[in-house]
Amino acid sequence: MNDTAINVQHLSKRYTIGAAVGQQTFREALISGAKAPLRRMRSALRGSGSVAATRDFWALRDVSFEVKRGEVIGIIGRNGAGKSTLLKILSRITGPTSGYAEIHGRVGTLLEVGTGFHPELTGRENMYLNGAILGMSRADINRKFDEIVAFAEVEQFIDTMVKHYSSGMYLRLAFAVAAHLEPEILIVDEVLAVGDAQFQRKCLGKMGEVAKEGRTVLFVSHDLSAINSLCQRAVLLNSGQVERIGPTQEVVRHYLNRGSQSIQLNQHLQSNDEIRLLAIHVEQAGAMTTVVNCRQPFTVVLEYAVLQPMRGSRLFMLVKNERGEYIFGTSDYDDPDEFVLARPPGHFINRIEVPGNMLKAETIYVTIGADIKSDRVIFQAEDALRIDVIESGSQFISDRHQRVGVVAPLLRWQPTPVDAASKAALESHEV
Repeated sequence: MNDTAINVQHLSKRYTIGAAVGQQTFREALISGAKAPLRRMRSALRGSGSVAATRDFWALRDVSFEVKRGEVIGIIGRNGAGKSTLLKILSRITGPTSGYAEIHGRVGTLLEVGTGFHPELTGRENMYLNGAILGMSRADINRKFDEIVAFAEVEQFIDTMVKHYSSGMYLRLAFAVAAHLEPEILIVDEVLAVGDAQFQRKCLGKMGEVAKEGRTVLFVSHDLSAINSLCQRAVLLNSGQVERIGPTQEVVRHYLNRGSQSIQLNQHLQSNDEIRLLAIHVEQAGAMTTVVNCRQPFTVVLEYAVLQPMRGSRLFMLVKNERGEYIFGTSDYDDPDEFVLARPPGHFINRIEVPGNMLKAETIYVTIGADIKSDRVIFQAEDALRIDVIESGSQFISDRHQRVGVVAPLLRWQPTPVDAASKAALESHEV
C-alpha cells in the first residue's frame, strides 16, 4: 500500500492582476467583441501597447513536497507567502496553473468560516451534507452526531439555519464536522483565530488526537508554539516558493532568526539639507530580523546623519497595523537630552526598544520622520519598515487574539488574600 498521503510536484499558481473576472453572458460577449476594435484604437492613440494594464502575479511557484500517511505537517510563512493558496489547491477549491498535487484519501477542510456549509440549511442538515461529501454513510454520521454537537456546543441551535449563526458558532460547528467525520486528511487554515480562547484550546487538543490516531494533518498557523507542539515537520513558504522543509523546530528557528539586510531607503526619502535617514532595521535577541516574537522585546535601529546644526528638531516613529490604525507613536523627546535644544552635525544611531507582551500578532508598518517643533516636517519615510509580529511560546496565545484594541499588553494582576480579621471588618459594614 502506498504510504504517501499528499504528493505535490512543481505546483504553481498564477493570477493576472487587472484582468476581468467572472463569466460573460452570450449578449455581453457579443457587445465586448464589437467594442474591442474601438478599445484597441483608443489604446494606440494613447501610446499604450495593450488594451488593459495587466500583470502576472505568482502566488505559488514550483512548490514540491511529500506528506506521508499519519504525518502532521505545519505550513508557515509571512502574510502573502502563498499558504492559503496552497491549501485551496490541495482542497480542490481552485486549480493550479502548472504542476500537480496527488491526494490519497478523504479530505476534511476548514479554510475559512463556514467552508462547505449552505446558509439556507440547518446545522443538522449541513452535518449530513458534509458527511455525504466525505463519502460517509448516514449510519456513520449518526454514530458521530452527538459527539459533534457536544464538541461544537450548539445543541440549542442545531435545527436553526446556519445563516443565523454567529461567526463563532459557524466555526465551532464547521471544525467539529471537519475533525469528527473521520477524514483521512485534515486541512486546517488560520481560521481558528476566529474562535474564543477556550474553543481554540479544544481545537488544538482535537487535532492532537487526530494525529495520534494516525491520520494526516496539514496545519497553517502563525502560532508557532502550536506548530512546534503538533507537527513533526514544517514547510516554510516565502513569496510563493518553498524556502525550507525539515524538522519543525529547525524550520521555525530558521524562520525566526532569518535576518533581513538593513533597509537602505530610497534616495528621495533620505535626502535633504538638514537630516538624512541612512538605514533602518529591527533586532531581536541580538539578531537582525523582520519577524519578531511579540512575547519578547525588540529594537528598531535608526542610522542617520545630521548635516547642519539644528535647534528644536525631533525624530519620531509611528507604528500602524495592516488596517491603517496607529498603534503608537514615539519620539526622541520621550528621552530628552541636549539634542532637543541643539542637535550638532554628525553620524548617529538610535536604538528604540519596544517592550514584549504589548503588540498583537499581526503585520505592522513603521514610519520614520523628523520635524521642527511639530510645525515643519523635515522628512517622513512612510512605511519604511514592515515587521511580521508573531506569537511563539505563550500560554496566552488564544486569549491575546481575542483582546479588544490595537495592543494586547499582559498586565500584572496581583491578588491579595484577605485575612480573617479584615474579612470580619468588611462584613460588619455590610448593609
